Amino acid sequence: MTALRSIDVSKVFEDGFTALADINLSIEPGEFVTLLGPSGCGKTTLLKIFAGFYAPTTGRIEQNGADVTNAPPEKRDTAMCFQSYALFPHLTVAENIEFGPRQNKIDRAGRLARVNDLLRQVDLESHRQKLPNKLSGGQQQRVALARALAMRPSVVLFDEPLSNLDAKLREQVRREIRGLQREFGFTAIYVTHDQSEALAMSDRVVVMSGGRVEQIGNPEEVYQRPETAFVADFIGSANLLPFTRVDDHVVDTPLGRFGVATPPNADATFLCWRPEDAEFVSTEGENVVTSDISESAYQGSYTDLHLSVAGASDQRLHWPGGASGIGKSVRFRLPPDRILFVRGELD
Repeated sequence: MTALRSIDVSKVFEDGFTALADINLSIEPGEFVTLLGPSGCGKTTLLKIFAGFYAPTTGRIEQNGADVTNAPPEKRDTAMCFQSYALFPHLTVAENIEFGPRQNKIDRAGRLARVNDLLRQVDLESHRQKLPNKLSGGQQQRVALARALAMRPSVVLFDEPLSNLDAKLREQVRREIRGLQREFGFTAIYVTHDQSEALAMSDRVVVMSGGRVEQIGNPEEVYQRPETAFVADFIGSANLLPFTRVDDHVVDTPLGRFGVATPPNADATFLCWRPEDAEFVSTEGENVVTSDISESAYQGSYTDLHLSVAGASDQRLHWPGGASGIGKSVRFRLPPDRILFVRGELD
């Protein structure tokens, strides 16, 4: 039985804006699923429909097989971790965590046991009597998570919970969230526009654009085998080239003629390759390209090279370590099995 399911869910707001269109998504118990996409793609709207804050215009929501489409938030077996943390500023850390169980009439001994366990698990035992404004952003986020877990929900919903943290702290807290999710075994639905968060934390990633689902898959699938130009371009860096089919295993592009391992699908619109897929060579040969460098940006473990290619959008490749840049040329080979084909258009 699925933990949470949307069936043909659409959401049209009063001003006529269609935020979601025909969303079908099934989430299994204990799964960590990330809704990934740019601002305005509908991911937070879908999260709020799962939570019961919004009602879908059409379609329905099921939890553990029961229809909860019209159930209010407090009648659903879910808890929300908000982007703003939404802690009660006048309550201590312990009191914030205790708030939900108190509202649910859990006896005092049961409440204190939950609070003590959660303070230990989120490593905040020494901060139990502090008010939220005395905590760092990472500590506040852990309090918000502990408060959600105190309700013992089967599903925890995360609305971009790390967006207010700096890069180093985001990495630390996301590891803590994933560790607690595995320890408690709850189902997690996590909203973010950050690709690295989605790839690092998820069992499955739901890539969204314009209120629709573009692709669902595990992190490796959506990165290594994108199905659309949007997914390829949004997750990581991707080079997209228009192409003309010569035969099943040969195509012409503005970058040159390439042999490919997999024939392009009938609906394919772009040839796709990742900047890290290039193999640097010194001699000419099949699938070998020599191109001038138009831009160069040192990134530590590699240098991001931008190529000058007439008739193609910005093409990039990653040169290991440091590299000389603008005005020089580079020679590389694209392995046939690393060349993909995707459908759709670029914005």
